[in-house]
Amino acid sequence: MKIPVVAPLVAALLLAAGIATGSVDAADAPADDESPPSGRYLLMDANGRAVTNADFPGQFQLIAFGYTYCPDICPTTLVEAAAILKQLGDRAERVQPIFITVDPQRDTPQVLATYTAYFHPRIIGLTGSASLIDRAAQNFNARYRKVTEPGAPADRYHVDHSAGMYLLGPDGSYIRKFGYSTPAAEIAERIDALLSETHKADPTWSAPPPR
Repeated sequence: MKIPVVAPLVAALLLAAGIATGSVDAADAPADDESPPSGRYLLMDANGRAVTNADFPGQFQLIAFGYTYCPDICPTTLVEAAAILKQLGDRAERVQPIFITVDPQRDTPQVLATYTAYFHPRIIGLTGSASLIDRAAQNFNARYRKVTEPGAPADRYHVDHSAGMYLLGPDGSYIRKFGYSTPAAEIAERIDALLSETHKADPTWSAPPPR
């Protein structure tokens, strides 16, 4: 399977221009009867290991949903995630960026690992069965749907999905969502403030070994 190697360049240009298409933030507003997000998930990393929201004690998790064939939103979001880590400097070790695919049919663990590495080596790509991904998305109040144009081959489709990034706390609980249009500098500033608060509560924390 061919990975879209130009995605990082396209994303950087879109980010610099402040342009992106296909965002569905407007559709992400919670319905009156929608439960608050729990942020729970049980998925699989590139090495076939089970990963849950409870597996990063002491770290904030910055999570995005998407897929590797995404033309603009996903690469732009991952460029922003890398920029956030850079702006946080040494404190970035307390933030774990995660990319959850909504296209497990094409996004195998190895495809995800190769794709996320284009943007930053610390971004973890997660996949799983359709039912596990559905459950994870529901637990974030995220939405996605496969769209196939009339007459197109079965493997030629795109996926409409929720944009933006979700933040989980050091205990794996849901904190908030950052909308797709939120500047990386603003997200980094808000996370940095939270890091200052948690450092006071746990000044002895040390970074875990790489996964």
